[in-house]
Amino acid sequence: MAKEINEEKKTKPEAKKPQPKPEAEREAAKEAAKEAAKKEAAKAETPKKEAVKASAPKAESSAKASKAPRRRKSIEAQTERKKAVIDFLKSLIVPLVFCALIGAFVYFVIHFVNPEVVTEPVAPYGFDGQEEPLVMETDELLFTMDPTTTFFTVTHKATGKVWASYIEDANTDSKALKNEKGKMQSNVLLSYAVTTGLETVYDSKTYSVDNGVYSVEQGEDGSIKLFYSLGNIEREYQIPTVIRVADLDALKEQVDKKTADLVRDVYKKYDINNLKPSDNKEELLESYPILATEPIYVLRDNTKENRKVQLETAFADIYSYEQYLADKELNNSNKTSDNPVFNLEMDFRLEGSDMVVEIPFDSIEYDPSTPVYNVTPLPYFGAGSKTDTGFLFVPEGGGALINYNNGKTAQSDYYANVYGWDFDVRREYVIHNTRAYFNVFGQSCGDDSYICIMEDGSSYASVKAFVSGRTNDYNYVDAMYQLCTREQYDISDLANSDVYAYLPQLPAGEKIVQRYRFVDSSDYVDMAYAYRDYLENKYGEYMSLNTDKNAPVSVEMLGAVDKVQQVLGVPVSRPLKLTSFKEAQNIIEDLAGQNIGTLSVKLVGWCNGGVQQKILNNVKLVRAMGSAKDLNNLSSMASTLNVNLYLNGITQYEHDSDIFDGFNSYRDAARLLTRERAELYNYSHVTYEAREGFKSYYLLHTTLAMQMADNLVAAAGQYKTGVSFEDIGMDLSSDFYRKETHSRENVKALNVGLLQSLDDKKVMINMGNDYAIPYVDMVTNMDLKGSGYTVLDAEVPFYQIAVHGYIDYTGAPINICGDDVEELLNCVEYGAGLNFTLMSESAFVLQKTLYPEYYGCEYAAWRDRMIKICQDYNNALGHTFDQEMTDHEILNDYVRSTTYADGTKVYVNYSFADEYTAEDGTVVPVRDYVVVK
Repeated sequence: MAKEINEEKKTKPEAKKPQPKPEAEREAAKEAAKEAAKKEAAKAETPKKEAVKASAPKAESSAKASKAPRRRKSIEAQTERKKAVIDFLKSLIVPLVFCALIGAFVYFVIHFVNPEVVTEPVAPYGFDGQEEPLVMETDELLFTMDPTTTFFTVTHKATGKVWASYIEDANTDSKALKNEKGKMQSNVLLSYAVTTGLETVYDSKTYSVDNGVYSVEQGEDGSIKLFYSLGNIEREYQIPTVIRVADLDALKEQVDKKTADLVRDVYKKYDINNLKPSDNKEELLESYPILATEPIYVLRDNTKENRKVQLETAFADIYSYEQYLADKELNNSNKTSDNPVFNLEMDFRLEGSDMVVEIPFDSIEYDPSTPVYNVTPLPYFGAGSKTDTGFLFVPEGGGALINYNNGKTAQSDYYANVYGWDFDVRREYVIHNTRAYFNVFGQSCGDDSYICIMEDGSSYASVKAFVSGRTNDYNYVDAMYQLCTREQYDISDLANSDVYAYLPQLPAGEKIVQRYRFVDSSDYVDMAYAYRDYLENKYGEYMSLNTDKNAPVSVEMLGAVDKVQQVLGVPVSRPLKLTSFKEAQNIIEDLAGQNIGTLSVKLVGWCNGGVQQKILNNVKLVRAMGSAKDLNNLSSMASTLNVNLYLNGITQYEHDSDIFDGFNSYRDAARLLTRERAELYNYSHVTYEAREGFKSYYLLHTTLAMQMADNLVAAAGQYKTGVSFEDIGMDLSSDFYRKETHSRENVKALNVGLLQSLDDKKVMINMGNDYAIPYVDMVTNMDLKGSGYTVLDAEVPFYQIAVHGYIDYTGAPINICGDDVEELLNCVEYGAGLNFTLMSESAFVLQKTLYPEYYGCEYAAWRDRMIKICQDYNNALGHTFDQEMTDHEILNDYVRSTTYADGTKVYVNYSFADEYTAEDGTVVPVRDYVVVK
């Protein structure tokens, strides 16, 4: 086959080769080929288009059918996505709000609570080297101060007794630690605090005198001023820190070789024309301008304290204080320390038998970041040793004694807030309310004594007393003043540490004033006489003897209390009538004819909801008690029977008030330092926490509280009665309302001004704080005995000795005090009137209320016994209430005696077991009293 093919190829004629074409022909051929290709493509496409056209209706209907569910799914997917986004955004609301609140809180704290204040460093004082003792003298006293230590003594010329401001042998005390020894030789203690609440105490010896950063001046009037700088300040030695080369060379020539070598070691020479490369010329000239004209020596910064002491000793006789001051002017370098420094001034003067000590607030300098928290003037003045005999006097109840060295070292030290708690300071728990209602403490040592009267600044004070054997070997009493009040922020959710806000600045123009009055007797009765003399001199005609020769009897008449009652099936708090105006009139008419004494009736719970009274914006009678006409009739009848009728009201607080009563807590409540509202609670005696079931209430803004007092006075004037303040004269609180801040001293002054303005009215108060009693007619519920702390050795009627015969006062209500016999005996011993709380209704109406303390107030149940007690009391002691109390004796553990100006002597026997026979033969039965005229 292959062969045939090959042969065929051989016989096929040979093809001709194509001839090349011209260019134009080639282009025309290409165009023809393209046109032919297009036609062929068109022919091939036509059947496809026809097929597509034939199938188009079917495909379109099929596409529409398949797109519908896809569109629905797409819409549902979009809806789900939107919902998810919305849910996510909602979930961010709470975190964003929380973050915003935190940011707002931080902004508030930074810009408003404790704004950063750029202050100049506190410049410390410097001692001028004076060694001559400073002396003040009157006919009664001799005051001598050593300016090198600021120790001073006061000699009472009448007896020769020397009272010292310091403990001479503090360094050998068997109990005292090192820091306590410094306090024992100090004239003042100062504590400061930081925002975390950490408190640090500086004493004037260790942190001022020992460092030479203090100054002493005596004025032309003889008064002495001490200027202390307290802090971890480097001690100033009398050696040159900068000195001319020629002057130091002259000093070196006057000392031995060893000292000269020491001088060369600790001083560095600078010459402006021969500086080292490491020396900064500009800084040197700025610090030591004298260097521009002559070479100098500069004390090296790392010079140790012992070398400075060696130089000071070596230069003592050859380098004068004047030279030291001149060389000090050559040093312009300002070396500052991060340690806080406080400047404080103490002024001393003598006035007759008194020494007066003052600390002006305007003289206290400090950095606001380390505010002054407490100041204690003369903490160890007159302290008694283990070998001395005497006692500490403290203002517990009417007064109490703590014997020197009584061995009660396991008991808590004595502590009491003067005028009680400041209710504008928050507290979470209340175990016990400490209170002193008069401003005196003192001490008796040997045959002499003194009392210290806290005059200005007393409302900031707390009295403390210590017996030997606890922190040292001495017995002492003092007053600590809290200056920059503090309040803790509740930021437990934000931080682990505590954060406190402090009073941003001390009240301008205020001061601490303590008056020491020296008595040439060791008897607490004579100490009380000294206080009485002080009150008479201060208050003049306001302190005048009574003219009434009957025992004062106070009756607190309960008008209404709040009780939850059903109204149309709905529980509603409504006033529950306990005594109507007409019933009160019947009770008063009954008592007035029984010769029980001078009767004063205080109507309580008569307006604005009852005992838990609403705010006094508008004084509205409790309708269940009767009408305004009934009250006017009651007032008229009381006046006819010579019964003193008082309308009682709460002016500093509101209870259960709302906008319908004219109260808005955001506008009307006092403010804490943290700018929170001053919300108050009733506290449990079991858990010490706020009691469940009791509503909180608010302390009113001070300006508003004074308006409420004016409203109460106006209401009393309308019904022609006296006015009784439930709180003024007993409670005293500050107010940190931002636009109108009131310090506690300022509020005290406002209260005094109000009481003075009521000179033409009958005024009654509770407790009887010392600043209020000269301006009132009667004091009820005075705390006669106090709290009975174990560290106390005896309770005495110090305050009552001072005011008896000038002011009528009563103790607690006898019928609801818990022990009516004990309270009656207290009244006898303390020269107090009698007090009762009464109501017309039966005690059964008080069931299911929050007032179980009034169960014993039913008049019908107490009438006969009350009349008998009052008649016996008035017959025996009525004649003594216009007389001074002249003596008081502690006869044994259970028996006391009280003596009056006319010689009347009263024996009181508190014993449950043994009767007592007095030296004059008087027999006093158990739990009874006997009056000897």
